[in-house]
Amino acid sequence: MTTRHMLLLTGLLYLTLPGFSQEAEGPERFEESVQHFEQQDKEIPFPDGAVLFVGSSSITIWESLDEDFPEIKAVNRGFGGSQFSDLLYYVDRVVTCYNPSKIFIYEGDNDIAAKEKVRSIVNEAKQVREIIARKLPGVPVIFISAKPSIARWKLRKKYQQLNSELSIYASKSQYTGFVNVWEPALDENGIVLQDIFLEDNLHMNAKGYAIWKKAIEPFL
Repeated sequence: MTTRHMLLLTGLLYLTLPGFSQEAEGPERFEESVQHFEQQDKEIPFPDGAVLFVGSSSITIWESLDEDFPEIKAVNRGFGGSQFSDLLYYVDRVVTCYNPSKIFIYEGDNDIAAKEKVRSIVNEAKQVREIIARKLPGVPVIFISAKPSIARWKLRKKYQQLNSELSIYASKSQYTGFVNVWEPALDENGIVLQDIFLEDNLHMNAKGYAIWKKAIEPFL
């Protein structure tokens, strides 16, 4: 594990500790991260037509994004620990302020862990999608399904319900897709693979991201 991964995991694990309420602090807890993105944009403007990846820590620590998709210009705007409600709050500052050719969104993982109801999560996802459709008409949005993990395996039924409802919504919405990264991460017995995670059993290693790469490629 790299030093950067260790530092990231220290912060991310803090956010998932029992008794820590992400909701109590509100989306403003990500203000510093968003300001950092804005500073980056001043130094290196967002390339027109780039593919935007946004969402929680599984996006944040995807260090091989450029290597995995060399045929595109990928821009990472993940902020670890976030939920759909946080993305909704910052959508104009991390999504619609750009001119991307496509947008991949990974949220929902932390939402379920924070005991938010699936109906509320899907409603927030719809609000995010509607804002993007209004401000970036015609730009495809692809929701990446919640991933299975060892750490949150006991919540699998909730995650499966969320994935099902997001998939149905995407299938009925114009310029909207859904990438299934759940089933490819299971073994022949339907149990989550044990060797695709970092030491926390939540965040993925290179094998985990290889699964994502294969699932996402058809959407590019």
